Amino acid sequence: MLTYNRESMVGRAIESILNQTYRDFEYIIVDNGSDDRSGEIADAYAAKDPRIKVLHIEKSNIGTGRNIGLDAATGEYITFIDDDDTAEPDMLEFLYGLAKEQDADISLSGSMKEVNGEFLPNCMFDEKLVMTPEEAVITLLRRKKYNAAMPSKLMRREIFDKIRFRTEGKYDDITVVYKYFAEAKKVVAYGLPKYCFWRHSGNNSAFTTNDLLLTPEQLDEYFEAFRERTEYLSEKLPDIADYAQYSEWSYMISMCNKIEKNHLEQCRKQLTFVKRELTKHYEEFYNSPYIEEFEKEFMRKYVKTV
Repeated sequence: MLTYNRESMVGRAIESILNQTYRDFEYIIVDNGSDDRSGEIADAYAAKDPRIKVLHIEKSNIGTGRNIGLDAATGEYITFIDDDDTAEPDMLEFLYGLAKEQDADISLSGSMKEVNGEFLPNCMFDEKLVMTPEEAVITLLRRKKYNAAMPSKLMRREIFDKIRFRTEGKYDDITVVYKYFAEAKKVVAYGLPKYCFWRHSGNNSAFTTNDLLLTPEQLDEYFEAFRERTEYLSEKLPDIADYAQYSEWSYMISMCNKIEKNHLEQCRKQLTFVKRELTKHYEEFYNSPYIEEFEKEFMRKYVKTV
């Protein structure tokens, strides 16, 4: 767990891990240069529980902090929790049981999200999916059963030995999680909710529940990450190259709609970029076998008419 200036929240996150039904784990907390009491709170818990190890580092981005935590980890499997979220008491037991049952490199659960005090479904489904890397990546790109957030996923540590978090940028999950799925020999997913994300104004992903929080910087980073994702997956898993490309264009038209609908004047440059790219690839995207009807409608409305 990486923590930074969450003194009012970090204790709740820590308690949710210490209350796990599965007891044999190490809990590495990386204090990312906090200037409030977050690091002190973590140290206090570590003084009482030998499973906790606290590392204090200078302020860095999320990927750098997570890599430092990985260097200190010794477990067979690794999962992440964010310092403003909570895990259900049986999350570790559930994820570890899935992984061992299927001899999977990655296991994942469903999740809830807390928005303004209300608990809402986030990624939930009743079936157990045992997937090849191609199937797991396509399901990830569809974002209907699970998404790219690191929490709620348990991964065999060898995957992290091959692929590290990026040390630049703000949104590290979108740049690496698809690579982890592509690298895994087998992925098992069971969408029972074992994790809860707290969406609040100070959350790094607050824009996912409030379109008005979209920024040019965030959009630029996502566009770059998804261009790299298409190229990577086209080479690593060529059988799904067409779906990877569709997914990139799908994100573009979605952002086009959000910018136009919400009159996000600060994102006009990004809107111009999106419209230029979608116009350039209009026929391919509009006639894709994967395109949704609402995406065709957005294309006709915002890009050009057929």
